[in-house]
Amino acid sequence: MLAFALCVSSHAQASHWAGPDDETAKYMIHMEHLWTDSACTHNKIEETLLAEDFVGTSPEGGRYTRQQAVQEAKDSKETARDCQTYEVKVHFFGDNVAVLYGSESSIRKAPSGAESTRNLVWTDTWLKRNGKWQIVAAEDLFANAK
Repeated sequence: MLAFALCVSSHAQASHWAGPDDETAKYMIHMEHLWTDSACTHNKIEETLLAEDFVGTSPEGGRYTRQQAVQEAKDSKETARDCQTYEVKVHFFGDNVAVLYGSESSIRKAPSGAESTRNLVWTDTWLKRNGKWQIVAAEDLFANAK
């Protein structure tokens, strides 16, 4: 049993927070900005950013797949404005997994015409497969204004 534990622990990879000069973290943060901006620009980044087996949790608590996110982005008639991504922190777990923690806001118009600010905090899980980083899971929560 001890030999098994030592074997497993020797294969475990250390986790670390990304430094300010980490190129992979910069790329991920840039892509997160594009995803926030998609509500304002309809840039269709979901097609590139989300893995085929992606599953997200919306602020309302429902689950959605990559296919649903891509379709919603294509069909959306809503245009938000003032889309902003705030500080994003990147935590690597070995060479192929990263968890990003961030927040964002946008101003949205309700069907009644009234505008309101939508503030979210989120956690996105990235996985590197076949040399490509993509998001495999996301969870968004409503947050109070900054």
